Amino acid sequence: MMTRRLRRTAEAVRACAGRARGLSDEELSAETARLRAELASGRKLDELLPEAFAAMAEADRRVLGTYPYDEQVLGAVALEAGCLAEMRTGEGKTLTATLPLYLHALTGRSTILVTANEYLAYRDAEQMRPAFAFMGVTERAGVGRTPGQALTNDEKRANYAADVLYTTHSVLAFDYLLNNLVARAEDRFLRDFDFVLIDEADSVLLDGAQMPLVISGSPRVQSDLYPSADFFVSTLREGRDFEVEDKACWLTEAGVAYAERFFGVPNLFARESFELNRHILLALRARSLFERERDYVISDKGEVVLLDNTTGRLLPGMRLRGGVHQALEQKEHLELSREQRSVASITYQNLFLLFPEMCGMSGTFADARAELRSVYGKRVFVVPPHRPLARTDLPDLYFRSAEDQYAAALASALAYHRTGQPVLVVTATIQDTQVFSRMLVERHVPHNVLNANNAYWEAQIIAAAGQRGAVTVSTGMAGRGTDIRLGEGARELGGLAVIGVGRMENTRLERQARGRAGRQGDPGSSQFFVSLEDGIVTQLYEEKVDRILDGGRRASRRRIRSIVDGAQRTMEEQSVSSREQAVRYDRILRRQREILYAARDRLLDGDAVAEGKVLSIAHENLKRYVREHPRPTQGELNRYVLDNLTYELDPAELAADGRATSRAALLGRLEALADRLYEEKAASFSSDEELQDFTRACMLRALDEGWVEEVDYLQQLQYAITSRGTAQRNPLFEYSREAYRSFHDMERTMMEAIARNFFLAEPQVTSDGTRTILFP
Repeated sequence: MMTRRLRRTAEAVRACAGRARGLSDEELSAETARLRAELASGRKLDELLPEAFAAMAEADRRVLGTYPYDEQVLGAVALEAGCLAEMRTGEGKTLTATLPLYLHALTGRSTILVTANEYLAYRDAEQMRPAFAFMGVTERAGVGRTPGQALTNDEKRANYAADVLYTTHSVLAFDYLLNNLVARAEDRFLRDFDFVLIDEADSVLLDGAQMPLVISGSPRVQSDLYPSADFFVSTLREGRDFEVEDKACWLTEAGVAYAERFFGVPNLFARESFELNRHILLALRARSLFERERDYVISDKGEVVLLDNTTGRLLPGMRLRGGVHQALEQKEHLELSREQRSVASITYQNLFLLFPEMCGMSGTFADARAELRSVYGKRVFVVPPHRPLARTDLPDLYFRSAEDQYAAALASALAYHRTGQPVLVVTATIQDTQVFSRMLVERHVPHNVLNANNAYWEAQIIAAAGQRGAVTVSTGMAGRGTDIRLGEGARELGGLAVIGVGRMENTRLERQARGRAGRQGDPGSSQFFVSLEDGIVTQLYEEKVDRILDGGRRASRRRIRSIVDGAQRTMEEQSVSSREQAVRYDRILRRQREILYAARDRLLDGDAVAEGKVLSIAHENLKRYVREHPRPTQGELNRYVLDNLTYELDPAELAADGRATSRAALLGRLEALADRLYEEKAASFSSDEELQDFTRACMLRALDEGWVEEVDYLQQLQYAITSRGTAQRNPLFEYSREAYRSFHDMERTMMEAIARNFFLAEPQVTSDGTRTILFP
C-alpha cells in the first residue's frame, strides 16, 4: 500500500519534469519565489512536492551536471513521507537529499541535514551549495573546514538561520544543549526545530545512540576515594564477588558484604554511602569493561585517550563521564585529571524526537526495522538499486583458530592482488588491522592501513581503494560516506574484492563492508573469514572456546558456525537492550529537561513575573524554615537571615518580646522583615521594567544552578543504581523514584535560591555603562 502511494508520487514528479526542463534559467530560479507564494496562500507542502522536486532536480542537472535517477526520486519521496530509506552504497544519497531539503527550505523554517562526521558535512555542503544558490536558497555548513574548529555564537546563528544547514549529529546535539545554557536571550543561536534529514542514519540512530552526550562544567570537589576503590576492586574475583553481563557489571551479594566489611560501613546502599558505592562501581567498570589498546590508549603525555573501536579513530579530547575517566587513570596509575560536573545531557534518540519531522538514509536499515519502529516510530523503505547488483557474495568461511583464519584471508588477498584486482580487507577491530598489515609487510605487499583519526585523509584513502593493484586494510566503518570508484582496468579484473576478517558486532556492519564493492552495478566480490577466536566470540564464550582450543576437542564446521553466529546474535541483542535502556533513563530526564528549558525560555523571552511572586516564594521558604526549626536559638536565627534575607541585620527586629514565642509569632516576625526588605528592594529600581529584568535574572540564576546539580546527580545515579539489581530491586524503578524525589528537592532548592538572589544580589553599573548583577 505504502509502496504504491510512494511510486504514484514519484510518477507525479516525473510528470512535472518536462515543464521544469522547458524553463529558462531565470524562470527556473524564480520557481522558488512562486512556490513560496503558493505556500503562503494556503497550499500544503505535499501538494507542492511534485513541482518542487522537479524544479530542484532540474537545477541539479544544470548546475551539478547530474539529474536524479528515478530510484533517487523515489528515495526522496520516501524521505518526505517520513520514512527511513535504505539505499545501497553508491546510489547517490547526497543528490537524493537535495529534493526534500529544497522542499522544506520553502517553508522558511529550520531545515537540517545531519551526517556522521565533519568531513562529510562540509564536503556535501560545498558540493550541493551551487545548486541551492541557483534556486535562491541559502545553504551553509554548520562545521568548519578543519575538524574540531570552534565557531562563535554569531557564526552559529548565521548558520542556523540559513534555509538549509549541513552539520553533524554531535555538533547539533551539543549546540542544542549549549543554546539552553545561555544567560541572555540575544546569545541564543538556534531556531525552533522543524525538519531533519539524517544521512548515514543507522550510524547516528543506532551505533551512536548508546551513550548520552554530556556537557561538563565546573570541576567537582576532587574525591580521594579513587585509589582505595581501585585497590579494593583489584582484590575481587569474578563470579564470586562480581558479575559482568551485557556491558554492565555489579557486585554480587557476597561482593556487597565484602565491601561493607572492607570499608567498615553497615549498608553500602544507604544514602550516606552513595559516594563510596559510586566509586566502587567506577573502579569495577574500569577494570572489567575497559581494555587497554581496545577501548583506550595511553598517549606520550601520559593521558588516557579513548578509541572508537568501530571506526579505528582516536578520540582526543573526548572524556568518559561520571568519573569513569578518572577511574581509568587510577587503574593505569596516572595522574588523575579533574572530574567535571555534568551540566547538560541528552541522547540522540531524544534529540531527534524533538523534530516534528524526521527522516533518514542509509545503506543498511532493514536488519533493524523493529527497533527503528519501536524507538523512533519510523518505517524502513528499501529503495531498489538503479542497476542490478553484480557483486558476488561468497559464503562465509569458518575456522577453528585465528591462525588458520588469518592465513586463509591472507592467501585470498594475495591471490587477488597478483592479478592486479583491488582488495579491501575489512577487520573487526583496530588491532586486527595492525596484525594483517604486518603480514602484508612480511610479504612485501604495498598497502594502506586505514584506522587513523584524520577524516579528511581517511576519505582520500578509501576513495583510492578501487585503483588497480591497490590493497587497503581498514576497520569496518572507516571511510563511511565516501564512494569507492573503480580505477582504469579494475572493472575488467573483477572489480573490488572485499575480504572481511572477523565476525563483526552486528550484521549491519558486515552489510556495510560488503557494500563497498558492487557500486551501481560494478562487478566485485565479498567474503568473510571468521573463527572461534574472534573478539565477540571470546568475549561471550571464553570458557567454551578455551575448552575446544586447549583441550584439543574437535569441532565440526557446523558447530563453529553455531557458536560464532550465536555470539553475533547475542551481541546484537545486547546492543539493542543497551540502547533501549538509554532511552528509558533519558526519558525520565527528558521530562525534567522540557520543564526547565521551557521555564528558561519564558524568562529569556521577557515574560512578566507576576507581582508579588518573589514575595510569595519567600513566605513559603520562611514557613518551611519555621516548620523545620520551631525553636531556633538567636544565633541560628541570625545566621538564617544573614544567609537568605539581608546582610544588614538588626537583631532587635527579630528578638521575641517575652510573650510572642510561638511558632506563629516567629513566622510573623520573619514575614514582616521580608515584606519590608522586599518593598525597599523594589523601590530601589527606577522603573517596573528594571525590577522585572532583575527578578528574571535572579530566577534564571536559581534555575540554572539547581538544574546543573540535578543533571550531575542523575548522571552519577545511573552508574550507582545498576548495583541495586542485585538487591532484588528494579534499577529503572529505583532510578525513576530517586529522580522524582531529587526533582522535588531541586524545586525547593530553586525556590530558596530565587528569594536569596532577590534579597541579597546587588545590581551594578560598570564604568562603560554595562549593567551587571553581583549574586550572593
